[in-house]
Amino acid sequence: MSLLKQFAFSRRLLKVESCRITESASLILLPWASLIQKLNRVPVIFLLDQRKRFSTMPEIETNHRDSELFSPPSEVRGMTELDRTAFKKTVTIPVLKVRKEVVNKLMRSLKRAALQRPGIKRVIEDPEDGEGRLIMLDPYKMFTVDSFEKEELSILKQLNVNPQISKYNLDLTYENFKSEEILRAVLPEGQDVTSGFSRVGHIAHLNLRDHQLPYKHLIGQVMIDKNPGITSAVNKINNIDNTYRNFEMEVLSGEENMMTKVRENNYTYEFDFSKVYWNPRLSTEHSRITELLKPGDVLFDVFAGVGPFAIPAAKKKCTVFANDLNPESHKWLLHNCKLNKVDQKVKVFNLDGRDFLQGPVREELMQQLGPLSKERKHSVHIVMNLPAKAIEFLSAFKALLEGQPCGSELLPIVHCYSFSKDANPAKDVQQRAATVLGISLEAYSSVHLVRNVAPNKEMLCITFRIPAAILYKNQTVNRDNHEGPPLKRQRTDKDF
Repeated sequence: MSLLKQFAFSRRLLKVESCRITESASLILLPWASLIQKLNRVPVIFLLDQRKRFSTMPEIETNHRDSELFSPPSEVRGMTELDRTAFKKTVTIPVLKVRKEVVNKLMRSLKRAALQRPGIKRVIEDPEDGEGRLIMLDPYKMFTVDSFEKEELSILKQLNVNPQISKYNLDLTYENFKSEEILRAVLPEGQDVTSGFSRVGHIAHLNLRDHQLPYKHLIGQVMIDKNPGITSAVNKINNIDNTYRNFEMEVLSGEENMMTKVRENNYTYEFDFSKVYWNPRLSTEHSRITELLKPGDVLFDVFAGVGPFAIPAAKKKCTVFANDLNPESHKWLLHNCKLNKVDQKVKVFNLDGRDFLQGPVREELMQQLGPLSKERKHSVHIVMNLPAKAIEFLSAFKALLEGQPCGSELLPIVHCYSFSKDANPAKDVQQRAATVLGISLEAYSSVHLVRNVAPNKEMLCITFRIPAAILYKNQTVNRDNHEGPPLKRQRTDKDF
């Protein structure tokens, strides 16, 4: 097969952006390496005649290909109010004419050659023949009969299908483009495109950057249009309020109803998203902590939110004490306990975290770790999920209990969350926790990477047993060590 035939070059004038090739045959005279170098500089689409029929380079990567052919019209650049009609575009697609009765058999054999584009039918009725069908082909693979592989040609022959490739003008509309393609076409060239978001029930929660704000309403509407079930798009307009762990938000598009329902790890939660804290990216972490618990264990959830730690623990037949300072979170925590039928298994409080630790938690620990504790076989866990401030609350454990210390294996296990921007985030969290407690935790704690929050910002969980020398009054503190056995190291998501 000649090189000219493979790429469907024409002896007509080919116009490109920075060079003009008057005779395609002249390309053959170039050494192969030089030819490839020159072809790599040629734009993907070559205009061959007044009807804009085209040929393309087969080695261009798919994502770059799609950005050329299946991208919205350039006229939408800078649009701030969504005009769906402006996204109309016509592209020329290679097609194969077939009889409708052979379509199903043929499609199984033409997976490689057929057009793979979500939202576009691969088989349509032939406008020139009511009994015929057109199979859309990949415009970057299929140029001539020679583009078919040997096995494909064999199937075509068996089914008596003419392998001649025809052209079809395909009309694209707003509905045919992906959200990322739309936003990349609209936003200033070269700037970051927002196509991802946190889904909270029917709400798409975005965190737009400054350069995206002029397009915020358009972005919100695109998110609603392109994601079934999303009826509202909101943008966070300030940082999380550390008192109640919620944040101000602006409705970008869609309904303003923030009452939502979510399913996470087979549990249902209902709440007003504008008034409580909920992060769907913590689903795996909620599950990880739940898996550490055994039936009969005791869980103290200091910053419980609407219940994503407390409710699964209660379902696992643990004794649960759940607290949150935010009155709205407290209300929805009670509601969700009833919704998931664990309201008789969870004791709910509406206190400051320190007051909860020094009140209900202290009282329960005095019983759990008292003289009869040697007979106890269950563990006590304390979850402190307030990453911005939780480490500060560790000081509440100092001299919290009175009396004779319990055995080290019975001491409560703390799971404390924190953010870190340090180059060594695990060591940073260990050192900050140790500073608050006044004792080294390096050999007696494990640090788990929860998630990457932002560039150079990690969310981590440090887990350790509270040393008896810290937890009990009138105990001598060895600042370099503590007497408890080291915890079994938790698997981490990242090698710190």
